[in-house]
Amino acid sequence: MWNRIPSFLKNKYLITVVIFLVWLTFFDRNNFISQIRYGRILNNQRKQVEFYKSEIARDSTALHELMSDTASLEKFAREKYLMKKDNEDIYLIVRDKDKK
Repeated sequence: MWNRIPSFLKNKYLITVVIFLVWLTFFDRNNFISQIRYGRILNNQRKQVEFYKSEIARDSTALHELMSDTASLEKFAREKYLMKKDNEDIYLIVRDKDKK
């Protein structure tokens, strides 16, 4: 019976290594598949952190500009909140998105 088994399957070290790799790939709590998945999630989180840091920097510069310059504050108030002076009239032109 031992003569029919190939010699590489008789090697106990090879069998141990194969079983260890199968265990690490599928059955372990920190297996290779979940490590790849966690790596992708981590990369996405890092991209989001960089995006939000750039947004914070952009908003901080805009806020500093608004707080330091009264002309830009007035421009922002007129554009964003449609504020006007007492002797002015504002006309809004709204375009339909359906018509091309």
